[in-house]
Amino acid sequence: MKKSKFLLLLCLSLVLSMFLSACYGKDDSKDAGGNTGSDKGGKEAPAAEQVLNVTESAEIPTMNTIMAQDAVSLNVMNQVFEGLMRLGKDNKPTLGMAAEEPKMSEDGMTYTFKLRDAKWSNGDPVTANDFVYAWRQTIDPKNATPYGAYMMSGVIKNAADIADGKMAPDQLGVKAIDDKTLEVTLERPVPYFKSLMSFAIFYPQNQKYVESKGDKYATNSDNMIYNGPFTLSDWNGTGLSWKFQKNDNYWDKDSVKLKTINVNVVKETGTGVNLYKTGKIDRVGLSAEYVAQYENDKDLIKYLEPTIFWFKYNQERNGKKTALANKNIRFALSLAVDKQSMVDTVLANGSVPANYEVPKDFVKTPDGDDFRKANGDMNTYDLKKAQDYWQKGLKELGTDKLSLEILGGDSDVSKNMDAYFKNQLEKNLPGLSISLKEVPFKIRLDLDSKQDYDIQVAGWGPDYQDPMTFSDLWLTGGSQNKSGYSDPEYDKLIKEAQTTLATPDKSKERYEALQKAEKILIEQDAGIGPLYQRARAVLQQKYVKDLVVHPFGADFSYKWAYIEK
Repeated sequence: MKKSKFLLLLCLSLVLSMFLSACYGKDDSKDAGGNTGSDKGGKEAPAAEQVLNVTESAEIPTMNTIMAQDAVSLNVMNQVFEGLMRLGKDNKPTLGMAAEEPKMSEDGMTYTFKLRDAKWSNGDPVTANDFVYAWRQTIDPKNATPYGAYMMSGVIKNAADIADGKMAPDQLGVKAIDDKTLEVTLERPVPYFKSLMSFAIFYPQNQKYVESKGDKYATNSDNMIYNGPFTLSDWNGTGLSWKFQKNDNYWDKDSVKLKTINVNVVKETGTGVNLYKTGKIDRVGLSAEYVAQYENDKDLIKYLEPTIFWFKYNQERNGKKTALANKNIRFALSLAVDKQSMVDTVLANGSVPANYEVPKDFVKTPDGDDFRKANGDMNTYDLKKAQDYWQKGLKELGTDKLSLEILGGDSDVSKNMDAYFKNQLEKNLPGLSISLKEVPFKIRLDLDSKQDYDIQVAGWGPDYQDPMTFSDLWLTGGSQNKSGYSDPEYDKLIKEAQTTLATPDKSKERYEALQKAEKILIEQDAGIGPLYQRARAVLQQKYVKDLVVHPFGADFSYKWAYIEK
């Protein structure tokens, strides 16, 4: 979403507070409370009352897993549902509804999963058909799911043709051999397939229950059933609060220590800090002014995430080419913002300037190097070059001034950042006028899907641990593109990385293709304008233990968390 998920995070999720393992993917990683551990076994629940009080950054846009696309929904779904796999404490895919590791065919195209004896919260067994039904619903074009075609096409057999209406959903490469055996057939070998199986659109759905609820399904917590560690309660579908309750029907309920998690939406950092300091919540995210204030607080934690924010340039709006279709204008905007000053003064939470598409410290090449080593920084802040590009672009457009709109969020942090961008761009690019459109999260998702914006400060957190989770965003006509960006050579390289180079013996060539594509997107086309790689600064009470934060997919898990006082 984070997961996972056109996130469009726009700093809203800075209000979310969570802790990161000391090092992604290492078995000795530390949890939120600084403890080490694995998924095997677990600590006995301490005598303290097992109630956690937390905040969220926005309302839940949807709880129908086939419609998942945003950080908040993905986080909530991760607590109450479970797929064939889930991310464990070490951030590696571990067994969820699958009872054992899947059997893979020699050509890497077929996976066979054996399901464990798990139940839904209403007592129904979780069956292979629950996955078949949910996946078919996800790819069925009549449902217009935001992530279906994007995540399944080119991965699950026939998904692309089904999404295009050329085949029926029952032709999808997923089959229930019996109630406890699921067979999945792929279009091509997928190096990151198991981590995909932890993502929300691959969760199961109980067909009988879903169809019995009809249009009411997932509209509130009373019209849902769950197969994850917790159940959702007290959610009316639009409200600013909800609860998680321990799911006594969950197969691994002995690992779940928390009885109740109370969640309230808090968009203003000051409000969140006051709630934290008065003991009403157990963790809170900090904006810049509060990071400085609590720099020496024993509860302060900072960590860098593999989440990137960028200017998303819309080249076509309402059926007409925009000024952003001009490459020189895009380069000017990309080079005109002092990113270092922005992360130091506006965020001040450890975030770093991003002059790239794929984040640093996220994946390594087959040679063991960080993906970033080959390309380094691109399109760094350069005022003179920005102004040269600007004058060229204006001349090509036949004007000496331009008005553009930045689409932003309605949180304090988002508003502060948008004001910074407006000041920088208007000051550095003479003749430019910037207006700000600051709207709630759900409206921004809608405007993005309709491609109804000029410049959007959009964010993307990885759905799985592979560069492709960033690279395929910008394919021509891609479901997540929504910007009009198109480059034939970029498309060719990404398609090769998805197909002919996707076998283990071609892994080095695959990474080289992805790195070459990144240079085309940024250095050649200025297709996007990278801004920063996000860090979080949070205050969290020391008695909150084993809260696990994930570098991709859903942002965090409460499954192993507990209170120790």
